Amino acid sequence: MSRISRVTTNNGDRGETRLATGKKVAKADPLIRALGSTDELNSAIGLLRCHLISGAQSARVQITLGEVQQALFDLGAVLALEGQYDAKTLVSGQDSIAQAIAAMNAKLPPLTEFVIPGGSIAAAHSHLCRTVCRRSETDLWAALDGNTELENEEAIDNLRNAGVYLNRLSDYFFVLARTLMIDSEEPQWRGPQKGA
Repeated sequence: MSRISRVTTNNGDRGETRLATGKKVAKADPLIRALGSTDELNSAIGLLRCHLISGAQSARVQITLGEVQQALFDLGAVLALEGQYDAKTLVSGQDSIAQAIAAMNAKLPPLTEFVIPGGSIAAAHSHLCRTVCRRSETDLWAALDGNTELENEEAIDNLRNAGVYLNRLSDYFFVLARTLMIDSEEPQWRGPQKGA
């Protein structure tokens, strides 16, 4: 089955597009913004995966990130179908991401100050994924909060599950960035008491 037969359709030339439900909306609609930032997040993860150094730890992370990229397409379906899609991967993914966070966190030194993004290309890209993920999450909640047409409780729950998934995922990228710097000096904020 061919999912896309034509890329250029000219249908969006007037600032409108269609959701998977068939509903026509403005390209600045909160659901479209959430779809866009989720797509951006998936692309940022793809870039992060290109910068991971080979090894046992990297292989585990690659598997996790591959599953996350699949789940983000499911999350996009939840958004495009206005919650009328029950993405089981988002609920099960919350637990697997929480377990991955706990496993990495157990090996990290205590956090004594705010972490400055950077340190290595992979760690910097993980921080970039974290910030795009945060935006994707806030865009999703804005779409849910501003949508007065959603009356179906199941659709609302599906969208909420997507928001919870993104919340867990941003934590994952923060801990992953720290893990990627475990053998190096992690850049940290000096703090107000440590001088300017």
